[in-house]
Amino acid sequence: MAKLHELEKYLNHDFSTGCYTGEDYLSFQRKYINYLRALCKENGWELLVSSKGHYWLSAFIRNGAGNHLYLSISDVRYWKNEWYNRILIRTASHEKDYHGGRNNYTHLRELPQTAQRLFGAF
Repeated sequence: MAKLHELEKYLNHDFSTGCYTGEDYLSFQRKYINYLRALCKENGWELLVSSKGHYWLSAFIRNGAGNHLYLSISDVRYWKNEWYNRILIRTASHEKDYHGGRNNYTHLRELPQTAQRLFGAF
């Protein structure tokens, strides 16, 4: 089962910064990806992690019908808690479609419902 409470420990966290990615962010990133992977498994989707950035990440999710969604979180050092409160999500044609459909934003707790709604738009 997805462990949202493990991610919620990072709410209001001041992430390290510098030319190398800090261990606090690397731990957070692993937990975030594991949460997304578990969420996808629970819903019959597949997580296609595309980019693990310096202090951000983006990914594609594919459903059983082959439809794709793109999601992204902003740099966690400068936009505190946006990784939780304001996740960019939109439809995509394929797993390299970074332009995709119209931008939508969702809360991490509402991500499954938002993804279901967007998958229904295909």
